[in-house]
Amino acid sequence: MGLERAIVDAHMTKKEIRKKIYAMILPISLENILQMLAGFVAMAMIGRISTIAIGAVGLSMRITQIVWAIFKGVTTGATIFVAQSYGAKDSKKLRQVVQQTLLSTILFVIGIQQMIYWKAPLFIRWLGGKGELLERGALYLSTVSWGLPFMAIMLVVTGVLQGMGNGKTPMKIAFIMNTVNVIGNYLLIYGNLGFPALGIRGSALATAFAQFVGAMIGIYILFGKGGVLEGVLGQSFFKLDGKRISEIYRLGAPTAMESIFWQFCTILLTQLILTFGEVALAAHQLGLQAEAISYMPAMGFSIAATAFVGQSLGAKEPTIAKMYLKEIVKGSVVLTSISVAILFFFPQQVMGLLTNQTDVIQLGAVYLMLMASVQIPQNLAGVLYGAMRGAGFTKAPMIVAGTGLWLVRLPLAYLLSIVFHQNIYGIWYAITFDMAFRFFLSYILYKRKNIYGENRKLQPACD
Repeated sequence: MGLERAIVDAHMTKKEIRKKIYAMILPISLENILQMLAGFVAMAMIGRISTIAIGAVGLSMRITQIVWAIFKGVTTGATIFVAQSYGAKDSKKLRQVVQQTLLSTILFVIGIQQMIYWKAPLFIRWLGGKGELLERGALYLSTVSWGLPFMAIMLVVTGVLQGMGNGKTPMKIAFIMNTVNVIGNYLLIYGNLGFPALGIRGSALATAFAQFVGAMIGIYILFGKGGVLEGVLGQSFFKLDGKRISEIYRLGAPTAMESIFWQFCTILLTQLILTFGEVALAAHQLGLQAEAISYMPAMGFSIAATAFVGQSLGAKEPTIAKMYLKEIVKGSVVLTSISVAILFFFPQQVMGLLTNQTDVIQLGAVYLMLMASVQIPQNLAGVLYGAMRGAGFTKAPMIVAGTGLWLVRLPLAYLLSIVFHQNIYGIWYAITFDMAFRFFLSYILYKRKNIYGENRKLQPACD
């Protein structure tokens, strides 16, 4: 009877764990879908202005994505501290982390925003913009830069809430923000409903205003009734704690570098793809868009691994942390298997949803089939990254990304495509090999780190 009771309790525990995991993952996945759809609609509106407008926005996004990467790293550090403090029921430390992250982020991002605003032409020129492309790109970048402080605040709010296991609230904020963005683009690009027709500048203003709305909602949630920072707003709130800020930024720096690695690698790889013509570039870009149906859910699993492993270790429950990770891995494999089947068996149909150009569809279908073969390793690597971050080992994912991108993907892509004349296929072979390589490397580091070790001190940035 006692054994049966123990088995029932174990099953109940697994059921509750699974319920908590999907209660967090589903909102995050929906949030990603909302952002993707809003971006798609906005780009479709810009695409009706001119090809120069599309290029100007694309170049500007390279700069804003680097800023995003920096503050995503910072907030990852905050998320880990929040998860561990929340799991340990240390409300004082939790409030300190949120307060110092928010305050330092605002001061830091204002400095970056001012630099981008005044030096926008320099950044666009650095990316290769000339003539009208340079002029319009600088106009868009300088305008959209005013939304960067609000974007950074939103990253802090999202990171804090997700660290506490709350994925629904960020999803709701994202829905409001993206709705405002789409409406703003509709009104300000073409001058609908009596608004001025501002073209590409109108799109930038709409984006910045949407980010402002999202940030204000986030601030209200943090400081409002029941919020993490309820009742702490006073003169002492604006006092910086250098030691605490250093801990947060030191923990988040590897994640920021990991994202920056991706941004610069993407720039170089795009330049290489351009040497094989516009069809190759179009097939690659649309293939990336189609591939999103696989890695969007994986992002939710990775964030869940960070939050729940961090909470469990903060509560000194390594066994529960292992159970969380086991269930997250299972869920990731099941959902990824569905997307793999779609990409591998119906690649032309998927590409056909994005374009009607036969040559692009045929070429892009090859990309999707290759990527389908490594989606499970890629997404499992993301889950392992999340688990290691939750335990404070943030350098390991950075090492994996840096090694794979700079020592495997880029050199192999050049070697296969140029030296061995495999053209665009050589680049895709290199990407495929890199994904498999990074999974095995991430698994090796995960095993070596012993993130559940009871004898090690649970201190972030302990890589």
